[in-house]
Amino acid sequence: MSKARIAAVDVGNDSVKALFGKSDYELNIPNVIARDREDRPVIGIEELNEKDPVDGIHIRVHSPALQDNNVIYRVGNLATKSDNATELDPGSSKSEEDQSLIMLFATLALDAVRAENSSDFKKTNNIVDATYLLGTGLPLREVKEGKDVGFRSQLLGSVHQVEFLVTPKYQGQKVNIKFDEVKVYPEGFAAFINLVMDNDGRIINRDLVDKQILIQDIGGLSTDIAVIRNRNVDDDKAQGFNLGVSESLEAIREEIRTKHGVELDSRRDVVDIITKKNDRNHIMVKGSRTSVHDITDRILLDLAKKEYRHLRNVWKKNSQTEICYFVGGGAMVLKEYLKTLNNSLDGYNIEFFEDEKESIWMMANAYYKLITDFDRKNNKAAAQDPKEKKAAVK
Repeated sequence: MSKARIAAVDVGNDSVKALFGKSDYELNIPNVIARDREDRPVIGIEELNEKDPVDGIHIRVHSPALQDNNVIYRVGNLATKSDNATELDPGSSKSEEDQSLIMLFATLALDAVRAENSSDFKKTNNIVDATYLLGTGLPLREVKEGKDVGFRSQLLGSVHQVEFLVTPKYQGQKVNIKFDEVKVYPEGFAAFINLVMDNDGRIINRDLVDKQILIQDIGGLSTDIAVIRNRNVDDDKAQGFNLGVSESLEAIREEIRTKHGVELDSRRDVVDIITKKNDRNHIMVKGSRTSVHDITDRILLDLAKKEYRHLRNVWKKNSQTEICYFVGGGAMVLKEYLKTLNNSLDGYNIEFFEDEKESIWMMANAYYKLITDFDRKNNKAAAQDPKEKKAAVK
């Protein structure tokens, strides 16, 4: 059995993005859960085992870190079809919600149980013992409040078990998750690292390294504006705001339901309507293509004005800033509205990532770079320490 497997997990409000090992496996799971009973009905076990496990995550989660322990959940795509599905609420703290931990454990368990990872973990009968080196993050506001310390300690020093119930391919299997180390990074800092560092820890954007820049990371529940100077985040100047796109997406979803009688399963469906390349801002109503531009424009422009106000206030206090990068799933949703506002108002030097995947996966990529760099340095230090060398030989 080899050492701990690397996991970089971004528990985003919209979805969880995760990278594993030598970036050999990735997962993207909607951040939706629903409490469930053990015997959910399934048509034919053969049919069940032909499906993708990611579309049928049905688990019992046991962990001392959870407030509600030993509960059965539908997770991700399966949960979106439930009447009692829950998504993270605006105003909640990611570090203090059971849902964040359930999504994290479910994601790790899906990686651990794969046949391809049999050499990485010990497996006895239907129980996999999996050890991870985890890189993840929290909004800047929560890190400044010290919530990262409690979040990290909840994960370390305990065993967290995920039992797959009526899940394709993995039914009846259990995964015991332990952590060798957990690194919790502030989200704004992570975005900067992703811009300047490659997967091998080398600087790839020297022009950016010594500039004073802002990074405005717009998420579902929060917005972080990191102030980068002298290659570091200025902790005093950086700010986190309790403002994200979730509330606006929920308002769009509700108005579409009220006006058109169309029920969308989750906020992810709203995001797809807003950002898809063809027929953007259109839905099908009784088989007819129908525009919802009036709803999306009004609600999203109002949110974009609030986000722009935050940018303006932070830029005023950091007048020597050269550029602001907008990142995160929320930035993709608000991109055109923010560009229009900026063109008609202050004309700041702002930049968006045109590649949607690059923007949405930025945090997971950053955590991957940071945790692999930590692992690399750790191994190097161990190799140089005679005591560690002796232990390694034994």
